[in-house]
Amino acid sequence: MIAKLLRSRRAAAAPSSPAVPEGERVYAVGDVHGRLDLLDELVAKIDGDDGARGPSRTTLIFLGDLVDRGPESAGVVARLRELADTSTVARRIRFIHGNHEEIFLSALEGDGSALRMFCRVGGRETALSYGVSDPVYERSDYAELAELLAQHVPAADREFMAGFEDMITIGDYAFVHAGVEPNTPFDAQSRRHLRWIRDSFLDHRGGMLEKMVVHGHTPTDQVEFRPHRIGIDTGAYASGRLTALGLEGTEQWLLQTG
Repeated sequence: MIAKLLRSRRAAAAPSSPAVPEGERVYAVGDVHGRLDLLDELVAKIDGDDGARGPSRTTLIFLGDLVDRGPESAGVVARLRELADTSTVARRIRFIHGNHEEIFLSALEGDGSALRMFCRVGGRETALSYGVSDPVYERSDYAELAELLAQHVPAADREFMAGFEDMITIGDYAFVHAGVEPNTPFDAQSRRHLRWIRDSFLDHRGGMLEKMVVHGHTPTDQVEFRPHRIGIDTGAYASGRLTALGLEGTEQWLLQTG
């Protein structure tokens, strides 16, 4: 099963030139997809690593797709809301809007096509995590399921996810969920490309773009270092490997669960 979920792409050598500004440190975290156990493990590793490296202005960036597929989406959202409340100038917590957040929020707003897609891409697990029972989920039609989600998902969770960003730039890096359209300036990218793009971005062969792009969205068995991008979605919900990319100066390093 895992072989069907992970796209195997040959990794290239990590570029050494992109940098974050002096005095700053960044940790970017790949797609969590409802794995609260892995999230807690990785955040503890980040805390330990950050403390061992000494003082800095540290930013944690979660690259989207917090929900669906794994068993504890509601717990992941609750935990990250708590973490966001600890955000300070010295340790910022920021979130990227993934395509699964887009689907979930659209379903909650009554979009019938989004609700149908939600059910196809791991939304059942999300609904159950919010307290909808399995028997009730199975016997509900789409209209009934929409009502159940509206009843069970707190407004605070919706507002939290609706506030996520589509792109964050720090130094020579741009952090997005899916990628960018290579022939479009970064300040003119569409939300659809930032949240959904795959092949035209993944297979780009023109070298580094305006920024080195750090992204999730497309799961692979190993982190991918390419001349224009670093892909850190290692299929956590199925593989048990949730990945964080650490950045300081021109240094790059990885932290993983499992």
